Amino acid sequence: MMKDHAKVVAASLFVADLVITIFIFIGTYLLMSMPNHMFGTLLPLENYLWLLLFIVPAWTVLLQWSGTYRSQRVSAPLQEIIQVARAAILGGIALFAFVGLTKSSHISRPFLAVFATIDVVALVMLRVTLRTAVRTLRAHGHNTRSVLIVGTGAGAAAHAERLTLNRHWGHRLIGFLSDQEKEVQSTVPANLVIGDLESLRHVLCEYVVDEVVFSVTPQRLPAIAPLLLHCEQVGVKTRLAMDFFPHRIARVEMEDMDGCPMLTFSTTPPEDFAMVVKRGIDIVFSALFLASFSWLFLAIAAVIKLTSKGPVLFRQERVGMNGRRFTFFKFRSMVMDADRRKAELAHLNEMDGPVFKIKNDPRITRVGRFLRKFSLDELPQMWNVLRGDMSLVGPRPPVPSEVEKYEYWARRRLSVRPGITCLWQVSGRNHINFQQWMELDLAYIDNWTLGLDFKILLKTVPAVLGGRGAS
Repeated sequence: MMKDHAKVVAASLFVADLVITIFIFIGTYLLMSMPNHMFGTLLPLENYLWLLLFIVPAWTVLLQWSGTYRSQRVSAPLQEIIQVARAAILGGIALFAFVGLTKSSHISRPFLAVFATIDVVALVMLRVTLRTAVRTLRAHGHNTRSVLIVGTGAGAAAHAERLTLNRHWGHRLIGFLSDQEKEVQSTVPANLVIGDLESLRHVLCEYVVDEVVFSVTPQRLPAIAPLLLHCEQVGVKTRLAMDFFPHRIARVEMEDMDGCPMLTFSTTPPEDFAMVVKRGIDIVFSALFLASFSWLFLAIAAVIKLTSKGPVLFRQERVGMNGRRFTFFKFRSMVMDADRRKAELAHLNEMDGPVFKIKNDPRITRVGRFLRKFSLDELPQMWNVLRGDMSLVGPRPPVPSEVEKYEYWARRRLSVRPGITCLWQVSGRNHINFQQWMELDLAYIDNWTLGLDFKILLKTVPAVLGGRGAS
């Protein structure tokens, strides 16, 4: 019954989203077709209505994909807002692309922009209004779900307190089933303990139970396995509290691998649509850059060849994502025997940790010093980006000898694809110590978004032009 109700709510919300979007489309046209409108005169409505044949299915796919119709009872309000806003924004972008691909020059681009903007705001406001109303109703005892907690330890008590503090979830606690021996002192009120593990079948028959939460110690998991199966047989929703697993920063997800449920702990950004967009940007930008600035590559190569002996490109083995080795490309900025002379200059190293940096490195050629100052020596790494070894933004790829000296915690910076620029590049580069460098890389991984990538790219331009922190 509860599942049927949830389906009805999700279907109603879906219909409301599409109806609102269609009304906004027509309303935007009527508004912008008024006389003396600042955007000029629009063609008759029939010239625009055909776009709904694209909008309705596109919005349907994007809204469903965003997950906004799944149960949001215990999720944060911001999560649902982000889901629906992301779907509507992507819909607007797709609409612009569709109009461009169909070469529909008669369609007003300002109209599309105004429609997409109003639609995003309207769909978000619908979610905010509904969420506020539903949370208020649940907090006052309406639309509640009866919850039974199996377990009487600290985890069970913590979950009961969680339900009390979040009354807007609409979860009403029935009581606890003890998973401990009688002589063991429980951490929950004795008057709320309504039985033990063997009482589960009786409780499910005697009480209205919408959900069973198992919060037991790892040692008791074998004992509750038959109970999980019994809840499944009678159709009662079950949750298994996993707070006994030690993790502080990992994101926990449940995955299905050919019918086998897997509990996944991941500290890297999720491999979702945003990550696909990131890789798409890498491919498109690097390909366009290599094609557009081939003349610059040839000019730099000629200058290097004419001013010093040795190859134009410097190739070096670097460590990429999760320890993958790859060949790293740069324009050569040092003399031929630079590696041999490194040991002689070790006492001049100005960086702490396993990194080797000298401000006025005598091995750097005169042309190389100019290339390094403005990061022109890094340009061949666009080929690494195109190949997939690197990304435009990410932690800088280290050499194997540096990785061997890492403290264990610092190896987490290898958990994502390395990049040409990163927080370290725009935060002082060689002017910050190794510990701060590693912390910046980990902060990037923990807080990654497409927006953060764009901010770093924007900050990279003045950092490169000003030659800040370069050596």
